[in-house]
Amino acid sequence: MKKRERFKRVINFFEGFVILAIHVLIFAYVWYGCYVKQLENPFSRRGDWAVIGLYGLTLFLFTNLYGGFKIGYLRLMDVLYSQILALVGANVFAYLQIVIVSRHYLSATPLLMMSLGQVAAMLLWVFICKLIYAALYPPRQMLLVCHDRVPDDMIAKMSSRQDKYEICDIADLNEEPLDSVCDMVENYEAVLIYDIPAYERNIILKRCFAESVRTYVTPKISDILLRGSDNIHLFDTPLYLSRNKGLSGDQIIFKRLLDLAICIPVAIILMPMFLIIALMIKLYDGGPVLYHQPRLTIDNKVFNIYKFRSMCIDSEKNGAQLAKKNDDRVTPIGRVLRALHFDEFPQLINIIKGDMSLVGPRPERPIIAQQYKEVIPEFDFRLKVKAGLTGYAQVYGKYNTTPYDKLKLDLTYIENYSFWLDVKLLLLTIKILFQKDNTEGIDANQITAMKRRDE
Repeated sequence: MKKRERFKRVINFFEGFVILAIHVLIFAYVWYGCYVKQLENPFSRRGDWAVIGLYGLTLFLFTNLYGGFKIGYLRLMDVLYSQILALVGANVFAYLQIVIVSRHYLSATPLLMMSLGQVAAMLLWVFICKLIYAALYPPRQMLLVCHDRVPDDMIAKMSSRQDKYEICDIADLNEEPLDSVCDMVENYEAVLIYDIPAYERNIILKRCFAESVRTYVTPKISDILLRGSDNIHLFDTPLYLSRNKGLSGDQIIFKRLLDLAICIPVAIILMPMFLIIALMIKLYDGGPVLYHQPRLTIDNKVFNIYKFRSMCIDSEKNGAQLAKKNDDRVTPIGRVLRALHFDEFPQLINIIKGDMSLVGPRPERPIIAQQYKEVIPEFDFRLKVKAGLTGYAQVYGKYNTTPYDKLKLDLTYIENYSFWLDVKLLLLTIKILFQKDNTEGIDANQITAMKRRDE
């Protein structure tokens, strides 16, 4: 197994190269067969190659961004969804490119037919690749090491990928001596270290390294802060520098310019849709169109966030609580708005005003944040930057991701911030818009992600 593991990346590269080459060849066929003859001033051979090469580069970038090359890593449906999304993006870009070079509108029918052919080829190839992976790489036999935190949630997550992981044994450091756990390591293909104290973790990590055993570790908050630090060389001793001040002045300026450059045009374009949604909400029950409530942003500042009202008028008569799965407080119109994320549109006003940014930690209600801080004192670390319409935790987490894990994801964003990370997260937000698990509420017996009704 370990020898085959060395060639996993090679196999993955080959699979990605083949499907990319197939898509580019199909585009080349359509370009030469349908569009070249319609050009008033046809390109030279090099010009045609440039058009085809640009298409290949665009498709590669979209596919890589959305994870479409991770055939042996993601679920089959996730890979297919990612590749289809990449095809849509690349083919729309290709049509715009064709219109520009031809200087007038040409029929998009050949590209639509091309897309259908590409999807068919993709479905066949991805299915073949999954069979290859299943044959070469059976589920990895794993040992889970835990301490005080109950590992049930982590086990459930790993079990959702039975094609990749199989937790065969659990070692609880409250019950097993550290030396015994270290001796168990060599009997497994991988070890999952689940939130254990730093001293014990370091010893197990070194033992796994010595035995060449793959190791998965759930990071602590301090790990994320260190990971985002700068590696400096002032002396002959390695130093990590964590500035711990949020964004720098130039980053704040460019981030604000990106917010305004996107939000102002989008708000103008979507204004007719805003009016239609407002009318539908008003006609349904005569209540207010907009819903506003206090939320927290940078430096613990409180602002009023705006949303299209998606719940009944007296939805919080029993106090503040997050949306639940199949929440009966949500109106029929609100259910549609939530599924399409249209209820979030009025937050463009908050962004233009400067209360929020396009990308950042989602703003929490002060009363709920206070409840989280009772258990997670570091929860305010998220407030080093402005709250966002979308964020790292929204792209890589879910609506019902635990506050502790959301904090880790938000800190990962803050500590690794860059202008291009914002652009990447905005593009990835398109991918998650129609994925159900990213809008699924908390359990029905909960009020917040941590507080149950019976507490």
